[in-house]
This record gives sequence, C-alpha cells and structure tokens, in this order.
Amino acid sequence: MSSFSTPLSGLLANQQALSVVSDNIANSNTQGFKSNSVLFEDAMNEASASLQIGAGVGSTLTTRSFTQGSVQSTGGSFDAAIQGGGFFVMQDAAGNVTYTRDGSFKLNAEGQLTNNSGQLVQGWTAVNGVVNPSGAVSPISVPSLSSQSPAPTANMTVSANLDASSPVGASFSAPIQVVDSLGDTHTLTVNFTNTAPLTWTYDVTIPGEDLTGGTAGTPSSLTTGTLTFSNSGVLTSPAAGAPIAVATTTGLADGAADLSINWNLFDSAGGPLITQFASASTTTGSTQDGVQAATVTGMSLQNGGSLVATYSNGTHRTLAQLAVASISNPDSLLAIANNQYMAGVGTTTPSVGAAGTGTRGNIVANSLEASNVDMATELTNLIVYQRGYQADSKAITAIDQMQQTLIAMQL
Repeated sequence: MSSFSTPLSGLLANQQALSVVSDNIANSNTQGFKSNSVLFEDAMNEASASLQIGAGVGSTLTTRSFTQGSVQSTGGSFDAAIQGGGFFVMQDAAGNVTYTRDGSFKLNAEGQLTNNSGQLVQGWTAVNGVVNPSGAVSPISVPSLSSQSPAPTANMTVSANLDASSPVGASFSAPIQVVDSLGDTHTLTVNFTNTAPLTWTYDVTIPGEDLTGGTAGTPSSLTTGTLTFSNSGVLTSPAAGAPIAVATTTGLADGAADLSINWNLFDSAGGPLITQFASASTTTGSTQDGVQAATVTGMSLQNGGSLVATYSNGTHRTLAQLAVASISNPDSLLAIANNQYMAGVGTTTPSVGAAGTGTRGNIVANSLEASNVDMATELTNLIVYQRGYQADSKAITAIDQMQQTLIAMQL
C-alpha cells in the first residue's frame, strides 16, 4: 500500500504549504510581519544502482524572510520603525526577553513604554538628560515631569560686521534678549560707535525700567569699552579668552538677582565673532544660554530612538533611548504570538546597543514597518500548491481505481 502513501505525503505537504501561504496573506497588513516560505524534501523508498523509487515528500521546512518592509509614516508619537537590521528588545511580565520589528508603542498608566500586549520596551533611561547606551538595558519608564526651572544667562555672543567704510561717529546697535534668575527676559542693546580707523567703542545698555531706581525710557549703561581691529578687519582687542563682563549692580525691578554675563567675542575655535569689513554693518546672529521657566508640552520618540520631552519654551530634554538588538542569524528565531520572536537553540547571542551603530539599523520615529509579504508571489504560490494538492488527489484516485480492478480480477 506504499503507492497510497506516496501521493498522501504530497497531499499533506501541499496542505502545509497552503497553510503557510494563507498565513502570509492573512498577515499582509500586520506591521513588522516577516513572511515564511516552504521548502520540500523528497523521501526515498528504495534506492540501488539499478532501481530508485521515491516515497513521496519528506518533511516540509519553513524559512522566514527578514527582508526590509516599507517604512510608513503614522504620526504616532511613540511609533518607531527600524530601517535596516536589528530588533526592538522587549520583556514580558515573567521577565522573558523577546524581540520584535513591530514598533507600535505607547505609554501605560505607570509611565512605562509598552507594546500593545503590555510587554515592556527595553532601553536606557537618561540621567540629567544624558544616555549611556553601553550600560545594561532595562524597561523604559518615564519619570514624573515637573516644570522646568529657569536658568539665568551666563554667556552671550553677538555675531556682527562693523562697516569699515563708516565715517567717524557712525553708530550701529545690536539687541539681544537675556534671562534673569526668575525667568524674566530683558533686552540688552550693544551700541557700537566708530571713533577712529580700525577702532570702535561699545556700550551695553538695559532699559531703565528694568532696574531698581532706573528711569523708564532712559537706557542704563552696564559696561563700556573699545574694540580694535587689524588692517585685515580681524578683531585684535580684546583678545581671545578675555570675555567682557556685563552685569547689573543696582538690582532688577522684578526682584531677580543681578545679571552677571560673560560676553564672548570669539567662538569655541578662537575665531572672532565681530569683524570690520567694508560692507554694511549687520548682525548675523546672537546666542545666550539662559532658560525661561517652562512646562512640559509633549513627549515623543525622535529619529534614532531617543524619547524626548518638549517644553513650552522650546527646549527639549532627553528622557531615554530605545535599544536595538543585532542578531547575526535571525532565521533561527522562534516566532511567538503578537509579532514577537524568542531566541532558538541555535540563535547567536544578540548584540544590544544604540540604533545606527555596528550592524544595527536606524530608528525612524513616528513610523511603522509594514509587512514584507509580496502579495503577487503569495497568490502565485497559492495556485501552485493548490494544483499540487489536486494532482496528488488525482494520483490517489487513479491508484484506487487500479486496486479495484485488481480486486475484481481476483474474484
């Protein structure tokens, strides 16, 4: 009766193949899903130099394709997709570690970043806004965020050109907004006056109404001095490393501590920020490091996997960073429910680190990776396996008819 078992093995194999194809098609819209393909192996009933008879199809194998799915923007604040290799690292309630390409994350009531099944996303929590991705990973938990305290301005810069062709007595002003210890802002004005060739004086003023005892409408001077330039228009005095002290001494009208600011005339590389060339006097920018008081306006993932809080004053604070696991033989992973995988017997030890390092792909924020199922291929396979199943059933019918004929001959 081995003649029946041969086509029967084909029926079973093609049935399994149809199940795999059906699963692929069913998950064609499942985020992060990776399609399976079927491998058939033949079986031998008898094999010799003069006679080789097959025994049908042996065991069927499945292989999972980890090719990249398309990255689609969702707008979700905590959605993330991996562009390239690697997996997000998850942990279930029992402490088991799993891996996934599905980055549809959210914050639960406890402030933990989780997937839709409640598993905890693994990564690194920032300390004072700094993440150490070389440390051990742990569940990402967002701390209770309070209002951001103000920080007074300690350093400021003004980038400007003073017109070398200006006549003696010509003046030019550059405003800059600074912050006091209470978070209030004050507009300082740097007034430049041409006093001689290659020489300008400066006078930094503050509105009189901002000072205790000041006169409204009459600016009060905070510091004065002289700038000198070389014959090529480069600032020579004050020299690099000698910032100008800008300070109030009579107290601010709002009760904040006196301003104490270093006006830096050179950048961090030692290049002058103020020049004297024969072109119109103009400012090209200014900076200051003061921070106003602010409240949290939102949290979201950023490209690269950083979880960032945004404040009402426009500043940002890094809270955590997602981890990415690189696995050199991902086809050895065992698929479990909810778009998750667990390490198999032959899985190499995952290398966990920050996105975009080593062989780890980049994290694209506010996006999800689509399934990599190729619908045209799956529908073609569906026809192929169905035809195989149908042919095997015809073979069984033919063998059955032959058996009936043989029995009838013996009666």
